[in-house]
Amino acid sequence: MAAIAAEAGAFAFAKWRTDFKQWEKAPGNPVCEVDLEVNILVRQRLEALLPEAGWLSEETVDNQDRLACARLWVVDPIDGTRDYVRGRPGWAVSIALIENGQPVIGVLDAPARGEVWRAEAGKGATLNGAPVHAGNRADFPGSRVPTDTLPRIDSDLVAVDKPNSIALRIAMVAADQADLVATLRWGNEWDVAAAVLIAAEAGATVSDALGQKLKFNTPSAQAFGVLATTPGIHAAAVERLSERAKALSK
Repeated sequence: MAAIAAEAGAFAFAKWRTDFKQWEKAPGNPVCEVDLEVNILVRQRLEALLPEAGWLSEETVDNQDRLACARLWVVDPIDGTRDYVRGRPGWAVSIALIENGQPVIGVLDAPARGEVWRAEAGKGATLNGAPVHAGNRADFPGSRVPTDTLPRIDSDLVAVDKPNSIALRIAMVAADQADLVATLRWGNEWDVAAAVLIAAEAGATVSDALGQKLKFNTPSAQAFGVLATTPGIHAAAVERLSERAKALSK
């Protein structure tokens, strides 16, 4: 898996900051021809590696046959396409293997940042081969959040650098580069599957925006938000976001 992610990352990196076609799938949702090319490459390699596994990817029309599969590849060919098309480094190839609804292997390959993240269930997480561990922050005020701006209600938090890739932001919690990542919207499994395992294996606490356990290979392939934190602030984060999350999840 890591070799396949590296091949895909190198392919995307070679075309980064070049003249490629790009468009919007929907307003504010960019895609480019490299997304599609990486998707084809990764699918060919992964299906040869594990032919019996199902397939779920941002750049492939969903096939509900995957629901009958005990194993599932969950792929975002370029997570953080907005950064990719703007020539910014905050993007990654994201690949996860799901077994019975939970990620068991996760890889993020971020060549523009010189980062390779790996995790295997029960065996920890690494960044460029070195073990990573979530921080030990227990006080919610002062928590580091990868974001462009903080709303007034969260002015007691600290903004840190934010890559466009949600997977890389979650990985920042795994490596004690951030204390809290939260999204309050319906999101897709391919955005977070690999990163959720990386964070969890590094000792972070991960849930949906309401504090419930995330599940994968669901019929909708979506969950309401993601919340990745140091263990000591997770309950406080759920409490802080509770009213907003409940209002937005309806």
